[in-house]
Amino acid sequence: MRSRSAQPQLRLRHMVSAQTAAERIAELRSEIDAHNYRYYVLDEPSVPDAEYDRLFNELKALEAEHPELVTPESPTQRVGGEALAAFGQVRHEIPMLSLGNAFEEQDLLDFDRRVREGLDLPAGDLFGDGALVEYSCEPKLDGLAVSLLYDNGHLVRGATRGDGTTGEDISANVRTVRNIPLKLHGSGWPRVLEVRGEIYMPKAGFEALNARQLESGGKTFANPRNAAAGSLRQLDSKITASRPLELCAYGVGRSDGDLPGTHIGILEALKGWGLPISRELKLARGVAECRTYYQAIGEKRDALPYEIDGVVFKVNSTAQQRELGFRAREPRWAIAHKFPAREEVTELLDVEFQVGRTGAITPVARLKPVQVAGVTVSNATLHNMDEVARLGVMIGDSVIVRRAGDVIPQILGVIADRRPANARAVSVPTECPVCGSAVERTQLIKRSKGRESVSEGSIYRCVGRLACQAQLKQAIIHFVSRRAMDIDGLGDKIVEQLVDTDLVSSPADLYSLTYEQVLGLEGFAEVSSRNLIKSIDASRTPSLARFVFALGIPDVGEGTASFWRVHLDRLTASAGRCRTC
Repeated sequence: MRSRSAQPQLRLRHMVSAQTAAERIAELRSEIDAHNYRYYVLDEPSVPDAEYDRLFNELKALEAEHPELVTPESPTQRVGGEALAAFGQVRHEIPMLSLGNAFEEQDLLDFDRRVREGLDLPAGDLFGDGALVEYSCEPKLDGLAVSLLYDNGHLVRGATRGDGTTGEDISANVRTVRNIPLKLHGSGWPRVLEVRGEIYMPKAGFEALNARQLESGGKTFANPRNAAAGSLRQLDSKITASRPLELCAYGVGRSDGDLPGTHIGILEALKGWGLPISRELKLARGVAECRTYYQAIGEKRDALPYEIDGVVFKVNSTAQQRELGFRAREPRWAIAHKFPAREEVTELLDVEFQVGRTGAITPVARLKPVQVAGVTVSNATLHNMDEVARLGVMIGDSVIVRRAGDVIPQILGVIADRRPANARAVSVPTECPVCGSAVERTQLIKRSKGRESVSEGSIYRCVGRLACQAQLKQAIIHFVSRRAMDIDGLGDKIVEQLVDTDLVSSPADLYSLTYEQVLGLEGFAEVSSRNLIKSIDASRTPSLARFVFALGIPDVGEGTASFWRVHLDRLTASAGRCRTC
């Protein structure tokens, strides 16, 4: 009797448990989706990462207990699935056309003129005081164009642009991109909606990915665009899931339903449905405001968390877009105003070696001068000899040079087909180019479980230490810097004078300088000489952490210096206490 009566009770407990789990799973999914929307779309994070992780892990655990409740739209289903043998093909019902390009301001003016003519509007003056055309303005992201198809609000397909007519089916991969909603938010979306956008890799994510690739011995990516494209075209979607990719929606293709009558209105609707759009999106009345927007975005370009290569202007009215129509491969109502190129090809004339503060010998490429992003570039960093080997670069090669922001230009690669017959290999000098001391390759020593292994490092060093004028100058520049001894008035040029005139042969010699010696330096008068001597005297009693950091001990930065200050304070305090009494 007991066994019979226990069975219905057991089944009931299971039913209640399953019902409770289903409710909690639905609640967690809704909450996580809301947090994702606020984080990725509104840029208003609502909870700390730790709280988000707790919710996500709870959902993951519940779904593991109740696999029958897992759905394709669950936030946990972004980890990737089984690897594909090959990508299928997708034919775009509405072609994904490319945009015409404007490289000069006159190209933008000509575009506006053609738009006016196509809409039969008065020409106006240079920047049009007549009937102004309204344009949407947004940065042109440097990523990979994709198509996302939603059916009844559910993401059912993702595809690359391909040749504009046919792309590759990357559905499994786009589902792993964190800010792409697997199910649209809210309501009012068309039954079938094709969203078009750019998948890109933020700068911070790109740097972190390359660091991981180097650590694991993998191949690094030349730029964020290549990294994004390579990540999306992985046959194993688990690899894509591990990459820091993001989407920015910029329009729609097929739509079985009503949409707003302006481009910006459509994008705002997409934002309401959970799709991220550009936070720099703006409306411009006339081409003059387009020009102002282009200049403003160009000024803040380096501060943006992602790479852009220009600005996209589109006629805002969809009715006017239809009236203007298309050319063979591009719409007449949109144009991409490109920024000056940040990558160019030039010739590697020579490789010279510079000596740093720690004696590190760094190869520097001397290039045939070339304009990159509006700046003449004649030098580029090669980092170290391992990088030279990785690039396979030789003197005389045609190389691709990139400049991003205010950083030193770097060589991205070699055009091997253009290598001349007289190209020369790059070899590290055996003697310091400054002082003539020996150059040695660093060694890496690893100790584990009582065993010691020695391998060659990537850095070569001059062993001359402070006898090498290059190292001495850099050591003093570091010693007097603001975060070290903070000696005001001792800039790089003055330090070079002090060393070149043999007034200083170590950082300690700074405290022996006299007013008369300083007055004799180029650029110094009575007041400035007195001020420098006062500044040196004021630095005589630094904190221990500042002094340790100023010494420039290899591998001892500010954090380590502060640690030893605290440790020494504790030792000093304990030294005065007798353990017996």
